[in-house]
Amino acid sequence: MGKGGYKIRNPDGVYFLSFATVGWVDVFTRSCYSNIVVNSLNYCIAKKGLNVYAWIIMSNHVHLIVSAKTSILLSDILRDFKKFTSVELIKTISENIQESRKEWLLSF
Repeated sequence: MGKGGYKIRNPDGVYFLSFATVGWVDVFTRSCYSNIVVNSLNYCIAKKGLNVYAWIIMSNHVHLIVSAKTSILLSDILRDFKKFTSVELIKTISENIQESRKEWLLSF
């Protein structure tokens, strides 16, 4: 998922966001990887104050419509979400003995 922070100009706003995998690699075709995104979103909803109005996981990117609860910066939530999710994806791919594309996926 890309570099750089999000510029959230209105802390009370609702935002449409897209995250793409590096190289647009089809990572989320396997449920074990897309479930990481879902679990991470659920954690951010329960523990970090993320409001999710709509979401979809495509084979190589994610679309969200989100906001943050008051006094919590959406950019901070998104930073943590992306960091945790990417680390967990790399770990899961590395440990998945059934992953036929392991070397290729980890080369990005």
